[in-house]
Amino acid sequence: MINKQIGITIKSLREIDLMREAGQVVAKTKLAIKDAIEPGISTKELDVIAEREIKSLGAIPSFKGYRAGGNIPFPSTICVSINQEIVHGIPSDRIINNGDIVSIDVGAVVGGYHGDSAFTIGVGSITDDSTSLINATEEALKRGILEVKSGIRVGDISYAIQKYSEDLGYSVVKQYVGHGIGQELHEEPQIPNYGKKGLGPILLTGMVIAIEPMLNKGKSDTVLLEDGWTVSTADNSLSAHFEETVAITSLGSEILTQVQER
Repeated sequence: MINKQIGITIKSLREIDLMREAGQVVAKTKLAIKDAIEPGISTKELDVIAEREIKSLGAIPSFKGYRAGGNIPFPSTICVSINQEIVHGIPSDRIINNGDIVSIDVGAVVGGYHGDSAFTIGVGSITDDSTSLINATEEALKRGILEVKSGIRVGDISYAIQKYSEDLGYSVVKQYVGHGIGQELHEEPQIPNYGKKGLGPILLTGMVIAIEPMLNKGKSDTVLLEDGWTVSTADNSLSAHFEETVAITSLGSEILTQVQER
């Protein structure tokens, strides 16, 4: 069913079940990547691991071939963004080094429905500043998810993320935002990481959204690199990124991209 006022799809229980399956593929793929990340591995090797895991679980990578409205299809299964890179880094022969912070974004499709999630991890021995940024970004995501229930407005999520992050002295990326998700990787509504309480579309039971704060140690300005995909901080400050796919349920919310205990 579609809410015609704002063009947002209300998913059926069967559709959410498929998204739950896609979310579990994503969750297990994240674990496989985390286990593999170490100094000396290339970002392309991580991509191979991710694609093998997704396909072995009977799913299809969401990102490979994705165009995002542009002319350059994304060439890989995952996005790997390092240090000052915010999102959409293309895997390559680039080697991950001790002290790097690495953001991984992964998506999978099951039965025509997507799951989407991201995390940032420190490699080897990282600085206290890097650890604090990673922890703050993960907590900002949790603060946003805590707001989720039927009847709230998008701005309630946005405000919670922005206030927590800026109170700690970090800037939130404004050019790239969270989103609705379902049969398309990016659907309405947009879920900004900044905003005011009580504003924006109303969230209702059956909607599914991807919440994804991106925090910079410096300013919020971004720059698109020459490859047409990788986004970096304009001031070369460190950036971190966390994301989960969340369903709005009659009980509140359910994170679909975390491994479920059986």
